[in-house]
Amino acid sequence: MAENIANEKIMARNKKAYHDYFVDEEYEAGIELRGTEVKSIRAGRVNLKDSYVSLKSGEAVLLGVHISPYEQGSIWNLDPERPRRLLMHRREINRLIGLTQQQGYTLIPLKVYFKNQYIKVSIGLCRGKKNYDKRDAMAKRDAQRRMDRALKNYR
Repeated sequence: MAENIANEKIMARNKKAYHDYFVDEEYEAGIELRGTEVKSIRAGRVNLKDSYVSLKSGEAVLLGVHISPYEQGSIWNLDPERPRRLLMHRREINRLIGLTQQQGYTLIPLKVYFKNQYIKVSIGLCRGKKNYDKRDAMAKRDAQRRMDRALKNYR
């Protein structure tokens, strides 16, 4: 499940985010974890579907991420969907607060990955897609697939 890209080992992707949103900007943030959550992420047992980032009182909080309890853990396993604080610079958080107050912007986690020995979360500043945008994206993808298939058969 994990992909390696230049010192990055991707543990989870939020494919639905790219389907439902236009991603305008991406930010990298650390994540505050406790107990056996790191071992569970290392095993690839993290789900980003239906998760988002909330900005409250100058802090970025990751909500809705499901990190399954570590199987060999005992009483130290925590609630799988508890809110987790994101570690970002103050000026980045203040900028994001200003941008998300504009109409239509939201913060969505795009992927969880290891960068060297640290766990990072890629956060996208996103605008929602309408249904016709989704249909247009699917049509372009299908057309590209057909062209690639035709070129492959031509060679």
